[in-house]
Amino acid sequence: MFAGYLYQVHKLLTTKHAKLITKIFYTKADIWCYNCDEGLCSTCSGHHRRSKGTRDHKIIGIKSYKPSVQVIETQCDKHGQQLILYCPSHLMPCCDECISNSHSKCTGIKSLASVVEITKIEKKKESVEKDVNSILHILDKIVNNKSQNIKRGEQEYKSIKEFIVKIRNEIDKHLTHLEKKICSEADTILNEEKSKATDLITEIEEKQKNLKKMQDQLHSVIPHASKLQSFLGVHQIEQKVHQCQRYIDDLDKDDRAEEFTIKMKENNEVEKIIKKLGSLGELTVVKTDMDLNKETSVRREAQVESQEQSNINNMTMNIERKIKINIWKTISDMICLMDGRLIIVEQWGKVNLLTPDGKLLKKLPIPGQSLQCYTDQSEHYCHNLS
Repeated sequence: MFAGYLYQVHKLLTTKHAKLITKIFYTKADIWCYNCDEGLCSTCSGHHRRSKGTRDHKIIGIKSYKPSVQVIETQCDKHGQQLILYCPSHLMPCCDECISNSHSKCTGIKSLASVVEITKIEKKKESVEKDVNSILHILDKIVNNKSQNIKRGEQEYKSIKEFIVKIRNEIDKHLTHLEKKICSEADTILNEEKSKATDLITEIEEKQKNLKKMQDQLHSVIPHASKLQSFLGVHQIEQKVHQCQRYIDDLDKDDRAEEFTIKMKENNEVEKIIKKLGSLGELTVVKTDMDLNKETSVRREAQVESQEQSNINNMTMNIERKIKINIWKTISDMICLMDGRLIIVEQWGKVNLLTPDGKLLKKLPIPGQSLQCYTDQSEHYCHNLS
């Protein structure tokens, strides 16, 4: 079929009908083959169905085909070997190297083919899809909760600012009240002291006028009066001067003559409060668990149901299948590897490696008399007597 196709292309290339090449190359695909991983036109799909090698391939209408998000590899991405084993303890497919390096102590290692055979893919697909929907629901709920949380946080921030403004206004109001109070007290004290000082100044000014009059009388009485009149006049003036002198002496006891200074003794509590008041409040973040209803969230379960451990005394042996092997020597031991291959030990120095269906893969001579063989999942050993 392919040779005929090449001949047709060659014929078109060597004729004047080369324009038909585009029709061959761009024929619309009607069918998609998952096994071949390519689209097929109606003509090719007919050959594909009739061909012995491709008749069992899984195909689907091109309109129903959805390209996979990614190519699913059947090889180990770490070791590059084919995935042929399955570890039920870690719920993961493994290659031989994985078993040797990371799963040597795991029990119940199975062949991947047997696990795939008994696994209900559709049921598992539904379970995974349910888990995906559950996780999406939880993530949506987290996003919604956090969005609401942000809005609440912004409102709480606004409330904190309003509280600070309120406290500041109350403090300013109280300070204004204290300011008015202290200023009123200072005004009262100043007015009292000014009144006292003004009264004293008025008295002194009156005394000054009297003394100047006495001084004028003293200068005028002597030249124009008799001696007796002069004596009496000077005596009278002297008495008045003595009174003024006593007035001055008495001023030492009069608090009005003292200088006044208005001082304010600072309230030390204010400074203490300022030093102590390092903050208007303490901000904390209170964490509260979100109710995510985790009972509906994904729980990783084994893809293969684990079998209940049986008591060896209650076990019954059933023949699962019979394998014909072409070995006519005495067999001293036999084991089945995890991938289904068989190791058969002949009593007289030969070890045979067989496929799962009993075909000989390799025969190894062992010096001495081989008795038994065993495996520790990473290496295989044969015990013999030399």
